[in-house]
Amino acid sequence: MSTILTKRDEFLGAKVIYQIYIRSYSDSDGDGIGDLRGITQRLDYLADLGVDYLWITPFYPSPQKDNGYDVADYCAINPTYGTMEDFDELSREAAKRGLGLMLDMVFNHTSTDHEWFQKALAGDPKYLAYYKFVDAAPDATEDNPGKPPTNWESKFGGNAWEYVPSLNKWYLHLFDVSQADLDWDNPEVRAELANVLRFWRNKGINAFRFDVVNLVSKPAVLEDDHEGDGRRFYSDGPHIHEYLQEIVREGGIDGLLTVGEMSSTKLESCIGYTNPENHELSMAFNFHHLKVDYPDGEKWALMDPDVPQLRNLFVTWQEKMTAGGGWNALFWSNHDQPRPNSRFCDTQNYWFESSTLLPTCTHLMRGTPYIYQGEELGQTITDFESIDQYRDVESINYYRILQERGLSADEAFTIVHARSRDDGRTPMAWDASPHGGFTTGDPWLGLVGNYPTINVETESADPSSPLNYFKRLIALRKAEPIIQRGDVRFLESPSEKVIAYERTLDGERVLVQCNFSGDEQPAMACDGGEILISNYDEAGNGATLRPWEGK
Repeated sequence: MSTILTKRDEFLGAKVIYQIYIRSYSDSDGDGIGDLRGITQRLDYLADLGVDYLWITPFYPSPQKDNGYDVADYCAINPTYGTMEDFDELSREAAKRGLGLMLDMVFNHTSTDHEWFQKALAGDPKYLAYYKFVDAAPDATEDNPGKPPTNWESKFGGNAWEYVPSLNKWYLHLFDVSQADLDWDNPEVRAELANVLRFWRNKGINAFRFDVVNLVSKPAVLEDDHEGDGRRFYSDGPHIHEYLQEIVREGGIDGLLTVGEMSSTKLESCIGYTNPENHELSMAFNFHHLKVDYPDGEKWALMDPDVPQLRNLFVTWQEKMTAGGGWNALFWSNHDQPRPNSRFCDTQNYWFESSTLLPTCTHLMRGTPYIYQGEELGQTITDFESIDQYRDVESINYYRILQERGLSADEAFTIVHARSRDDGRTPMAWDASPHGGFTTGDPWLGLVGNYPTINVETESADPSSPLNYFKRLIALRKAEPIIQRGDVRFLESPSEKVIAYERTLDGERVLVQCNFSGDEQPAMACDGGEILISNYDEAGNGATLRPWEGK
């Protein structure tokens, strides 16, 4: 490793980041929606957990078409979540406990309620140039707008272009129709976004997460995609590295902890994004490992996870990112994913083992681990019984789309129940009181029915709970340089259901083995040594791995 990579590894390898989905974390005022003061009230819990940074999802003014990822003002606080004074108090109190704050920057698009877009709708040429507008045919009308500029599909369903009759133009929205894509080819747009970074940097923020940031550079020539939904044209786009370097430099955040969410990205691109010599980002999220239960790449269909494919993806992204000087964000879960223990394992019969196998597998890898709120408790997917209980725009859209494709209402609901983003957005359970101590009012989204036993208060008192297992995992990473910055190599296992790898540093070796099945599997031989951590209390015979065992 070069000197610069070693310094980076020593810093990032010892950190653990905790994601807070603010709407569902802790409600301080009884309106059923989490808020900034609610987070402040829970800081002691987070400090005791042992994490270093709190990634907080967007709390900016927003019409909430996509739960805050449709930003109407980047430099203000949505009154639903509190005030700027509440934010300043959170920042001060977090710093007292050694916790950094990571803010979510949604820079691919703004809400159509944003002042910039409203000025564009009024015909202001300066702000029309802020967005990806394309002229419609001269004879287009509201009733007959003609063919959209391309056949690209929105990630939330339907065409990715919306016609504006008053302008006789189409605008691009890769997500909801209320989320208009910014035109990063316009240097004024990049300057505006750098100003946003400086605003929060001046308020003491020292970490940033960039939402779907690898989508911001669109191709100069727009063309139909006859092979897919269009993403191959705009993912990791033509000027993405140039633009990232510029905004990091002009925003004054070079050297701070940053992470990019990379949608449908490529390995080579992520090496470039995260190699410190390029001065772009500290680390990157990629989602390939979360698609191993997508039949033929289709999210809205079901299949059992493909464990050999999962292993191969870990091999690629761990070993090749290391070789190229890149850095991975390690995660199973976030606000856009169903609860992973229910999804990849068996929470009906092996709840504890399922809830601890997954973090054992990734927290010991090379990179920076992320914990999504409630993951440390083993929270499971919803037990909702009706589409009316869901709030997520994507889920509601696809419940309709799946039926339009020929599925019955029950078949469509089965898929939505397994895939919905709301599976990971149910409120955090703090205790066994009504609504899990999340709120004294009516929660914006229902809790999972098992919250009386799966909650912070109950698990804090139980040494064998997932919560206390997570604390041990975090402490282990902070205590062991080999886990923080050691090399990584995946091993051939005697079973396709077992993922095994080793970490090495300065002559030391750590062997990690994880059984991704509900049956016993043969274990790899280990020559002596001690067990640093295991999700089974008793030692076992050493020759086999028990169901969902990780050690």
